[in-house]
Amino acid sequence: MATIGQICVLAGLLACAIGTPVAFAAGASRSARGLVWSRRLALAFAGAMLAANLVMEYALITRDFSVSYVAQVGSRATPLHITIVSLWSSLEGSILLWGLVLGGFTAALVVLQRRGHEDYLAYTIGTLLATGLFFSFLIAGPANPFQTVSPVPLDGPGPNPLLQNHILMIIHPPMLYLGYVGMSVPFAMAVAALLRGQLGATWLKPLRNWLMVPTGFLTLGIMLGGWWSYEVLGWGGYWAWDPVENASFLPWLTGIAALHSAVVQQRRGTLKAWTVILIMVTFLLTILGTFLTRSGVVNSVHSFTQSPIGPLFLGFLGIALIAVVVLLAMRIDTLVSEPAEDAIVAREGAFLINNLLLVTLTFTVLIGTLFPIIAEAVRGVKVSVGEPYFNRMAVPVFFGLLLMMGIGPALPWGRASRAELRRALLRPLPAALIGAALTGLVFSFEWQILLTGGLGGYALWVTLDQGMRPARARVRGGEPVPRALGSSLTRSPRRTGAYLVHFGVIVTFIAVAASASFQTSNEATLAPGDQLVVGDYNLVFEGAVNDRQPHREVQKAVVRVERGGRRLAVLEPSLNQYDTQREPIMTPAVRSSLGHDLYLTLGSVGADGRVGLRAILTPAVIWIWIGVLVMVAGTALCLIEPRSERAQTASAAPEAAAT
Repeated sequence: MATIGQICVLAGLLACAIGTPVAFAAGASRSARGLVWSRRLALAFAGAMLAANLVMEYALITRDFSVSYVAQVGSRATPLHITIVSLWSSLEGSILLWGLVLGGFTAALVVLQRRGHEDYLAYTIGTLLATGLFFSFLIAGPANPFQTVSPVPLDGPGPNPLLQNHILMIIHPPMLYLGYVGMSVPFAMAVAALLRGQLGATWLKPLRNWLMVPTGFLTLGIMLGGWWSYEVLGWGGYWAWDPVENASFLPWLTGIAALHSAVVQQRRGTLKAWTVILIMVTFLLTILGTFLTRSGVVNSVHSFTQSPIGPLFLGFLGIALIAVVVLLAMRIDTLVSEPAEDAIVAREGAFLINNLLLVTLTFTVLIGTLFPIIAEAVRGVKVSVGEPYFNRMAVPVFFGLLLMMGIGPALPWGRASRAELRRALLRPLPAALIGAALTGLVFSFEWQILLTGGLGGYALWVTLDQGMRPARARVRGGEPVPRALGSSLTRSPRRTGAYLVHFGVIVTFIAVAASASFQTSNEATLAPGDQLVVGDYNLVFEGAVNDRQPHREVQKAVVRVERGGRRLAVLEPSLNQYDTQREPIMTPAVRSSLGHDLYLTLGSVGADGRVGLRAILTPAVIWIWIGVLVMVAGTALCLIEPRSERAQTASAAPEAAAT
């Protein structure tokens, strides 16, 4: 298995090594034959990465401990489903998965972009294969998971206990990888457009789709990571501005900004430089985030231990940065926007301000993340930048973004009269007052909460008003409401999807503000029959239970939840003890409702049966997950081609085939 896996990896490395110069030569000479061979070599790279991952999965499932990675993360006691996903539980396997995802995106580009984009495709494939060359080299060399072990051990330690402790770890890393690695495609398309010197509509339309796909996956991956932290780590929160959390948040911010710039470029022909630069910065931030995660330079529950690939990632990041700067300098003339009579008090001006806020937030988070690393490297002093810094610096920017989500869509494109501007901006004010009043009555009358509610109400009214306009026009024309909604969705799914994303963002903003500001907690040491009161809940400890499983020992506290004298549920927070872990890992028990979460953690279990129990009441947590899922659903809608464009594509297909 080790030999077969190494052959697959070397085949992928060879395909990239040959395909990169072939693709760039085909792009420079506009050679149709060179493009055909570039596609073949790209598919060969994807096939080799798929084969290597399948070989590793077979080795994991069959417990082939002669393979170094299986000896590192495998165990005969580990359940099958955890064994399968242990592919991404350690450094070498995660890089192998990166190669698979990169190969998958490369193959998807080759298959889906078959006609109409030949001018860009060779350079795009060449850039992707150059990236694949670096990762194939890592897999074949310093991060090789297919090394052999001698003598062959009879068993292994199993994967990291934190990754065995919750089902979310089955889906969180792949979603994050699909977002991270997927950003290579828009980066490659931006490089191709600059090399070709053409950044027009032919390039922009597919670019938006290839940018939306990884952005959607990254959104889902970040949410699943927060949910995992909430459900596994036992501290009662979901976001702590951890360096590795920040590493995934940074490319998401710039990716969102690039999408907004692309909208303005497509509509008005402006912000062309913004679009290209933001896409390239997004890719560089994914490489930086990977360096932070896999070099061991930061302390985080998400990061891997010290490894030899950190300097290699840093070198690749430096080469990519130099290449980007040189390419932008060479093609700076192509980044000049088309002349247009734009006004700052218009929708395109709001998009620009929105992008400035997103970039400001990106730099704020980047500085807070990198400053401790730089300070330790330069001065040899450990410095901590914690949650107070990020909250103090980032929260005002979040307020600005929420404000622009209300103002931007309310403004018309281009120049407008003062009466039009006044009408557009003043109409949502009653919704802002209602939002502030509701949040004040439900939570508190602190100014931060009132401001969040007011801005949220303003933005929510504008989002619903703008999103429902096509349907309202059809209803006024005599169509029934269900038919009008269906027609608006099929004729303009991207418009509907965009406002659905905005709706999800607003819901998430308000839920985060509420959950972060109004936690109630209580803790005590309880004997069987004792009670703990938190809020209006009465928690009765019924006893402790031990459960021996093949790969761990579980100690549970059985807690009866009552409110108003009525039994509501039985929750079982636990401590999980793994053989390879000195300290047990908490698994909280959570009872979620639309209003709040009841969150129980088990701190200790005594020999006399007494337990240390902590209870936390947090409002609106479930609305964070709902809001993010709405954002992902809206992103999926934005990928659907409108009916009019599908008809144009169908009518143009015979002519394109003949050409």
